[in-house]
Amino acid sequence: MNAQTKARIEAYARSCREEQKELLRTLGQIPSPTGEEDRRAAFCRDWLIAQGAEGVTLDEAKNVLCPLGDDGAGDLVVFAAHTDIVFPDKDPLPVEEREGRFYAPGIGDDTANLVNLLLAARYLIRNRTPLSCGLIIAANSCEEGLGNLKGTKALFARYGSRIRAFYSFDLYLPLCCHTAVGSYRYRVTCKTRGGHSYGDFGRPSAVRILCGLVDELYRIDPPTRARTTYNVGRIEGGTTVNSIPQEASILYEFRSTAQDCLEEMEQHFRTALSHWQDKGGALEVELLGIRPGNGPVDPAALAALTARSADVIRTFTGKEPTYTPTSTDGNIPLSLGIPANTVGTVTGGLEHTRQEWIDLSSLPTGLKVALGLMLGYAADAD
Repeated sequence: MNAQTKARIEAYARSCREEQKELLRTLGQIPSPTGEEDRRAAFCRDWLIAQGAEGVTLDEAKNVLCPLGDDGAGDLVVFAAHTDIVFPDKDPLPVEEREGRFYAPGIGDDTANLVNLLLAARYLIRNRTPLSCGLIIAANSCEEGLGNLKGTKALFARYGSRIRAFYSFDLYLPLCCHTAVGSYRYRVTCKTRGGHSYGDFGRPSAVRILCGLVDELYRIDPPTRARTTYNVGRIEGGTTVNSIPQEASILYEFRSTAQDCLEEMEQHFRTALSHWQDKGGALEVELLGIRPGNGPVDPAALAALTARSADVIRTFTGKEPTYTPTSTDGNIPLSLGIPANTVGTVTGGLEHTRQEWIDLSSLPTGLKVALGLMLGYAADAD
C-alpha cells in the first residue's frame, strides 16, 4: 500500500468517527435472530441505497447484496459481514455506553464488523472508485448456530465460480483466519414402550439406551491428522422418577479442520448408532446442520490472499495477525476451493453473552482495515 492510499484511508476513518459510533448504536438496537434478520437487513439495504449504491437487492435468503463494478460476467470478490446474532430477542436490544465501550448482545459479533463493512463500501460508492474486478458487498444472513451458513450458501449458489476470493468481517482484531473448522450436528432420539418403574421393571429405558450410545461415542478415537473433536452437548428425556423413560434425546456434534476427518467421524457415528439400534428402542437421527471443512484450495492462492490481509492488518494495527481456525461464513468458499479470509475489525470480548462489549476506540482502526482490503482491488492499487 502506497503512502497516498494509506493517508486517504486514515483521513476517511477520522471523518467517520462520530457517524460510525451512532450507526453502531442504531444497528445494535435492531433485533436480528438467526433466520429472522428482516429488520436489520432492510435497514442495511435502505442505508446503502441512501449512500448512492445502485442495484442493491434483498434476496430470498435475506442477504443484502450490493454489487460494485460487476459486469455480470467477470470475476468477483466478496466482502461480507453477517446480520444475525445468537439471541432470540424480538424487541429492541439495549446498547449501553460505559467507559469507552458499548455493551450489548451481539455488538461485536457481528454488528460492529457490519458497520465497518457498510462504511468501507460507502467510500467506494461515493468516490466511484474504479475497480480491477467486480465486488459484492454482502450483509448476509444465518451465520450463527443452526443457521448453517444459509446466507453464504445462497450467495455462492447465485454467483458460483465467478467468485475468486471471499472476505468475511467477523470477530476481533487482529484475526486473519484462513482455516475453516467444519462441523456436523445431530439430534438422536430414542423411543421405547416405557412403563412403571416397579411394576414394569426390566423394560427398556430410552435414557439407558442413550447413555450406552453416549458412552460409545466418547470411546471414539478421533483422527489426528487434523484437530478433530466431538461433544454431546445436551441430554434430556423421561417424565417422572417412577416412570421408565419412553423418550429421550441427545445433541451431538463433531468438528475438524479437515473434511476427510469429518467424514471419518461420520462413519464412527453411524457405527455406534448401529450398535444401539433395536436394543429395545428405536433410534431416530436428525441432521441439524453441516458446516463443511476445508476443501481443495490452491495453497499458493490462499497464501497470497492471506499475506495481503496480514499486511493490511499490520499496517493499521501495528500488530502481528492471529491465524486461529474458526467456523464462519468463510467455511463455504474454503470448502469449495476458493481462497477466503475471516478478518476481525474491532476489539472486544464476551461474544455470545449478553455482556458482550466492544472498545469504541477500535472502530476507526477496524474501518481502516476493511477499507484497506477493499482498496486492494482498486484499479490503481499497488
